[in-house]
Amino acid sequence: MKTQLKCLSVVALSAFFSASALAGDWQVNSANSNVSFISTKKQDIAEVHHFKNLSGSLSESGEFSLTIPLKSVATGIEIRDQRMQSMLFEVSKYPSMMLSAEVKPELYKSLAVGHSVIAQVNGTIDLHGIKADKVFDVMVAKVAKEKLLVTSFKPVVVNAKDFGLEGGVEKLREVAGLSSISLAVPVSFVISLSQ
Repeated sequence: MKTQLKCLSVVALSAFFSASALAGDWQVNSANSNVSFISTKKQDIAEVHHFKNLSGSLSESGEFSLTIPLKSVATGIEIRDQRMQSMLFEVSKYPSMMLSAEVKPELYKSLAVGHSVIAQVNGTIDLHGIKADKVFDVMVAKVAKEKLLVTSFKPVVVNAKDFGLEGGVEKLREVAGLSSISLAVPVSFVISLSQ
């Protein structure tokens, strides 16, 4: 009986400390978040696409991580989604794109509800087996006591060449019979975080 009580106490304490450790963390609210990008074909025809799913968190110490399943790409045309998944992203080999960044905790800890701040955040994009460092211009807003909204203050330009995706872009161009598809892609985001 004493052994059982001791085990239960250990489990209870473990749960308490785990909950305490997570208490300061922020979780990405996928339903209220969006990562979108613009593709340009035939030199001047631009289209907006997005990803339907994403997940991530911001730790108490300011470590931010975001994971985007590339199979969730949504262009509005099913066959194009499938081609992007297989020809461009090669989701069977590289199922997700990941972003990691270090955010200064004072950026959001000192914010009062209803206030916002503009800042630059250094991050790393891990895409198609290649990592590249990027600087993100963001606006961080405290919309409620336990809710943050992080948005791109300026779009981030991602070049397909930086991630070995130029071959995939060429395949897409050929199969669609297009004269050109731009390798430079502006990316914007709205990330909702709840504590």
